[in-house]
Amino acid sequence: MSVSQHIISILVENKFGVLSRVAGLFSGRGFNIDSISVGPSVEPSTSQITVVTKGDERIIEQITKQLNKLIDVIKVVDLAEKDYLVRETALIKINTSRAEDRSEALRITEIFRARVVDSTPVTYTVEITGDENKIDAIINLLRPLGIKEIVRTGKIAIAREDVKVPAMLEVKRVRA
Repeated sequence: MSVSQHIISILVENKFGVLSRVAGLFSGRGFNIDSISVGPSVEPSTSQITVVTKGDERIIEQITKQLNKLIDVIKVVDLAEKDYLVRETALIKINTSRAEDRSEALRITEIFRARVVDSTPVTYTVEITGDENKIDAIINLLRPLGIKEIVRTGKIAIAREDVKVPAMLEVKRVRA
């Protein structure tokens, strides 16, 4: 069995201690969390937890079964089994004390459709959202300018909806 990255989406009751129990399940069983993000969901009484971890199919199955046993867990989905969208956000503070560094930083920011969210006489702070490869690419291009600090979120992900064409929209073949 091969080890691969899995994004697990967990819908939970928005109650005190739920995040701690989810994280504790991973650490108590020796499973690593590559990233974890939590935020409110559609219903104010629930939250969405996105956990990125690695494991073979047996380990991921064990993780999902254990998560489903936790009190306050409503639904667990391994997004590897679905088509999904994934994004991260990064804030990157770069050295721009020289005029040519400022113009190069702006050029790179524009290419990646990022934006400068803060500016001082010697730094720009750039905000970028995208997949892991996009964020890694802009970091690599900004590195020669002198990165002072990087803050990066964990991945968030959402399953894509299945597209079903209504019967009335299907093109019917006409016999010639």
